[in-house]
Amino acid sequence: MNYTIEGAPLPVVICNLEGGETMLTEKGAMSWMSPNMKMETTTGGGIGKMFGRAFSGESMFINRYTAQGGTGLIAFASSFPGDIRAFEIAPGQEIVAQKSAFLASTAGVEMSVFFQKRIAGGLFGGEGFIMQRLSGNGTVFLEFDGHIKEYELAPGQQIVVDTGYLAAMTAGCSIDIQTVPGVKNMLFGGEGIFNTVITGPGRVWLQSMPVAQLAGAISPFIPNKN
Repeated sequence: MNYTIEGAPLPVVICNLEGGETMLTEKGAMSWMSPNMKMETTTGGGIGKMFGRAFSGESMFINRYTAQGGTGLIAFASSFPGDIRAFEIAPGQEIVAQKSAFLASTAGVEMSVFFQKRIAGGLFGGEGFIMQRLSGNGTVFLEFDGHIKEYELAPGQQIVVDTGYLAAMTAGCSIDIQTVPGVKNMLFGGEGIFNTVITGPGRVWLQSMPVAQLAGAISPFIPNKN
């Protein structure tokens, strides 16, 4: 499989497959394809994995697209202005990503639930108690919101992130929370009560425009029909 990512800030990844190659994707992610791509909707590995995807923010079923009778083409578009990134997954090169980041992958990539080690980090850290862990072997395409900034963290090095801005991190990073210091800062600072703390070693990808933040910013301007 080879691919190109085109069209920022509304990107699409266009994949060219050899005969017999398969792509996995969420429902509704396929944008266009050649006529010889065969679609099959599956649970992707049984009831356990099906519910695991649901807990991590994805749909319970996945679609398999296979090129039949020769080379095939299939494209997957982002659902929101931002960025599509390709990650090569292999043992020791797993990625942990925000809910709903998964766009598509080759057949060897497995998606599972990633539980935060500390419950407080999941409940109050802004990224949710459950994230996605991508493992196995192959290429995965993740969609992020807005501009993406990457940081490489050394062992023990930390970065403090506001709610929702963590897009993905390598599996060697750990995540926790810290409270905003001072009652006045908590009540009047406008930054909430908790921040997410990511500790290396590993790489983190931060997004500049989380969908939840955008929705909160524009909600006062949406007319109320009631």
